[in-house]
Amino acid sequence: MRKLLIAFIVCCMMPSFANGQEAGQKAAKKPSVMVVPSLPWCKEHGYVTTVTQQGVTKEFPDYAKAAGDADLFAVITKLGELMAERGLVLKDYAAAARNAEQLTLETEMLVSGSSGASIVESPMDRLLNVAKADILVEVGWVINTVGPKHSITYNLRGIDAYTSNQVAAAQGTGEQSFSAEVPVLLEEAVIVNIDQFASQMQMHFDDLLSNGRSVSIVIQTFDNDEGINLETEFDGMELQEIIDEWMAENTVQGRYSLDVATESTMLFNNVRIPLFKANGASMDTRAFVSELRRMLRKEPYNIQSKLTATGLGRARLTIGEK
Repeated sequence: MRKLLIAFIVCCMMPSFANGQEAGQKAAKKPSVMVVPSLPWCKEHGYVTTVTQQGVTKEFPDYAKAAGDADLFAVITKLGELMAERGLVLKDYAAAARNAEQLTLETEMLVSGSSGASIVESPMDRLLNVAKADILVEVGWVINTVGPKHSITYNLRGIDAYTSNQVAAAQGTGEQSFSAEVPVLLEEAVIVNIDQFASQMQMHFDDLLSNGRSVSIVIQTFDNDEGINLETEFDGMELQEIIDEWMAENTVQGRYSLDVATESTMLFNNVRIPLFKANGASMDTRAFVSELRRMLRKEPYNIQSKLTATGLGRARLTIGEK
């Protein structure tokens, strides 16, 4: 009788233990973070580049050039130390900036074999594709000098790398000090808010773990002689219905928004994709859409398609050819 009672208690405890273990694993996951210079700071120091997209010229930070700035290097190193102490996973900004610069020539003019349509990526897109960080921490600062004393006014913004939405913020001015070293002034000023700032980023990441990342996906057809569009039928279902059903089955909790659906275009917004693949590797938009692409290559569809991604949170699948 006693053995039966013990067995019953153990069985009752197992689900609670499993749930607690799962919760512990979720809590153990930390967002990957990369500290980068803000656009205002880059403009002030001459580290900017211009990119023309669809006839509109925009300014972006020149990350490769800024990476050589000694003060920026020291500030990023100091912020990295403070965040590492709080368990955040850090990405190397300088290495990512160098790698992104090397890939510029390869990604600047990616064209379709038949349509000749180009894919234009911003410096931010290239940096994110190389670094694969969850959150960017933009930093900017100004040194204030009164006589022999100095202080620093800083601004930190945590940006979701996939949506560009702000998820954390901190700003302020430190106490005056006789030290003129930027990292020392920054640490003295930031230390007051760094715990709350890190907590805000962790809260956002925990939400992503539960509800998935929000990304955008465009499905289009090539204008060619293949005769395939999104209204082409397979076993009595239109291709756009098949794709819509796949989205419902593969997004987190079936959450997404189909904002445009025509014979040539499907536009999905707020597509909630898992943070991780089944093997534990990080999932980005390109990897997610690659799974749809593989499904369409199989019977009965046998559809070729071209996958392009600009940034971590946007991807386009053009069906009909490679």
